[in-house]
Amino acid sequence: MNDIKILELLASKICHDLISPVGAISNGIEILEEMGPDAGDEVTALIASSTTQANAKLKTLRMVYGLGGADDSIRISDIHALFGEFIESEKRLSHDWNPHDDFGITPKAGFAKMLLAALILVSETLPRGGIISVEAGEENTILVTGKGENANFQENFLHALEHKTRAEDLSPKHVHAYVTGLLAQNYGFEITPDNTDGDFICLRLKSSTVF
Repeated sequence: MNDIKILELLASKICHDLISPVGAISNGIEILEEMGPDAGDEVTALIASSTTQANAKLKTLRMVYGLGGADDSIRISDIHALFGEFIESEKRLSHDWNPHDDFGITPKAGFAKMLLAALILVSETLPRGGIISVEAGEENTILVTGKGENANFQENFLHALEHKTRAEDLSPKHVHAYVTGLLAQNYGFEITPDNTDGDFICLRLKSSTVF
């Protein structure tokens, strides 16, 4: 797989995720500059909400793709809060799980990165929105599930996750799945789809070594 192509696609995805809130901030500032106090509270609220959204996306992407996400001291409750901020602007998406439940694991290096990556993967399989949950599976395994109309892992998505896709055939839409597969290999995890059709999907996140 061409490393440069993967870097280019990942950069495209990150920019795509950030362009909407950053663009809204820019538009709001332009209106303020033109109208001053007459711009009204709606413009100020737009800038504030867009800033919050951009900040949430930056923090999430930094944890998944950056070095900081490998820290084994990151708590599951931190991941829960961060993912909630990440999907807050997606009105049709929600997550319903208790980060203080007993998942039967002690997080190791890279766990926070992998769980957050899995949550994002599942969110991308819910085209009409839905509810995302996390629960304990068998030993050393966490299940990340999504329930919603037309929930599914598309073939291109699965091929990217399993590294069956050539660099020239990969798109920004599927690069997160490919990179998640790379991260799993690097940090000693297995991430596999358990249910791939209907209105319910599941990803199994398992440590290939003892936590």
